[in-house]
Order: sequence, then structure tokens, then C-alpha cells
Amino acid sequence: MVRDMAIDYGVWVARLGLAVVFGLSAFGKLGDLSGARKAVGEFGVPLRWVPAVTWVLPMLEASIAVALLPRWTAPWAGALAVLLLMVFTLAVLRLLRQGKRPVCSCFGAVGATPIGPRTLVRNGLMLALAATVTAASIARPRVPAALPVDHTVGLTILAVLAGYLFWLTGELLALRRRLDQQVLSTLGGEGLPVGAVAPEFELLRTGGGRTDLAELLSPGRHLLLVFVHPGCEMCAALARELPRWRSRTSEALTIAVLGNGDVAEHAVWGERQALGDIPVLVQQGNEAALRYRVRGTPSGVLISADGRVAAPVARGAMAVRDLIVQAKRTGLQSNSHGNGQTVPEPR
Repeated sequence: MVRDMAIDYGVWVARLGLAVVFGLSAFGKLGDLSGARKAVGEFGVPLRWVPAVTWVLPMLEASIAVALLPRWTAPWAGALAVLLLMVFTLAVLRLLRQGKRPVCSCFGAVGATPIGPRTLVRNGLMLALAATVTAASIARPRVPAALPVDHTVGLTILAVLAGYLFWLTGELLALRRRLDQQVLSTLGGEGLPVGAVAPEFELLRTGGGRTDLAELLSPGRHLLLVFVHPGCEMCAALARELPRWRSRTSEALTIAVLGNGDVAEHAVWGERQALGDIPVLVQQGNEAALRYRVRGTPSGVLISADGRVAAPVARGAMAVRDLIVQAKRTGLQSNSHGNGQTVPEPR
């Protein structure tokens, strides 16, 4: 009896969880229709169908969320959720095989990030949950009627509150991204003046722990910070060259790669580019890019051994390569060239 009751509670909680996810997805898309429309187009939907799909998709998700609650519609809603998730997962796989990483507005603006391995993992977990809900709803048709009314209502309220907190957290993260973008657009000239003291930072390492500027600086070596984005093809092409350049300039140059966002995604990206022991550091809010006034990727910032900016910001893969050649050629010399311009000796 106790075991059966525990299973009934588990079935109800699983249905509530799936309903919250689909409800948040629908709410997010309806709140950011322009972003949803762009995402639908980038996922390969024919142009003439984009407006209709942009409206139909969130309505379908909202319907699934509501239909998961009554016991007589829950199995059908679970099956429809499985089908929808399978279609989306296959679309993601197709795009990744083509080397494309469009932004997935799965939860509207709060989840506007490029697709990647993390998307597949998330979809796999959601598929497992949806399949479990479908099977459990068929096997336990009396849920939630078999549960005490006050427990059913209480769990529902908790699920709604959890969904609200999740949405609020996403909104705060989206606001942070927008503020970062606004600050970057009002910084004035790109890059810090040559000779300026390099700003401190402390970033997460994909291998675990944190790293700061002092740890990266080495006596007698320049430090090159390479700013990248996992969805940038030029960044990937440049990153694949970095181990070769590092081996050629190891006596004069230390290289570190800086990204922004998810640590696990950057770890997978670093392995895919075969970066080896070149550290991949992850910003949580463009904090390093803001301090160094870096506005795009790929970009490079060269810092001298004494912790000063040694050259103007190198924007683009070719400019970063030139910066590496410059560091190798000059070694410990203070007078160097950055991006084809003469750089005064730092004071």
C-alpha cells in the first residue's frame, strides 16, 4: 500500500514537472515572438510557414502542459510531448552535422543560446521524462484522484512556484546579458591603451577551479588572451592552430582561451579543437571582455610579462596570428608591433 502510494506521488510529480517545462517553453516563446520567429527560420522551416509555426508551436506546447494534468488526457499529452521532442532532437542533430549552431529560443529570450551537445543531453532527459509520464499515466490511470486532495493541490502549487523561480532566474540572466551588451556598445574605443595596467580577473577553468591573471603571467613571457565563442567558425579554426603556435613560441608566450557562458560546453569545445593543456577559461558575464574592451570574437589581447597591455586589440583570426608572430619575434623586448602598427614602449 505504501509502495503504491509512493508510485502515485512519483507519477503526479513527473506529470507536474513535464507540464511546467512545456508551460515555460510556451510562455517564453509567446513573450519573445521575434526571437522565436528567427529560431524557427534558422531551424529550416520554409519561409512561408515560419509565421504559422511561430504561433502554432507555443500553442501546442501550452495545450500539452494543460492536458498533462487531467488523468484522462495525460497519456495522449505525454505521447504528443514525446513526438514533439523527437522531432526537435532530430532537427538539432541534422543542424549539428551540417556544422550549424543556430540560437535555440526554446524558452524565449531567457534561453537564447546556440544549440550544441548540451541541447542533445537536455532533450534526451526530457524525452526520458515524457516517455515515463506516458507509460505511467497509462499504468496509473487513477492519478491524481487516488491522492489526497490537499496533497495534490499542494504539489501543484509547489510546481508552479518552482516554474516561476526558474523563469525569474532566466529573466535575470537575460537582463545581465543585455546590460553587458549595452555596456560594450558604450565603452568608446575598442581595447585599452598600450602600456595600461592589465585589469585583474578571476575566471572558471573547464578543468575545474578558477584562474586569475597573476597565475597566468610568467616571468619573461608575454600572455596572449584569445577571446572566442563556441558557435564561431573562425574561432574554431583559429583554436585548432593554437597548439602548434604555442609549441613554436613556448619560451616567449603563454596562451589562454577565454569564452563566455557554460563551462561544460566550453570543455567539449576545447576537446573538439584539440587544445590540449592550453587553458580554456569561462566568463559568466563578459567580465573580462568588458574590462579589456573586447567587442567581438575571435580577438586577442597581448599582455607583457610585467602585466601591461603590450599591443592594441587584435580583431579577427589573421590579426591574432600576427600578434603571435609579433610576440615570438620580439621575445622580451618592450618595443613591438601590433596589427601592423608601431606600438610605443610601455611605461
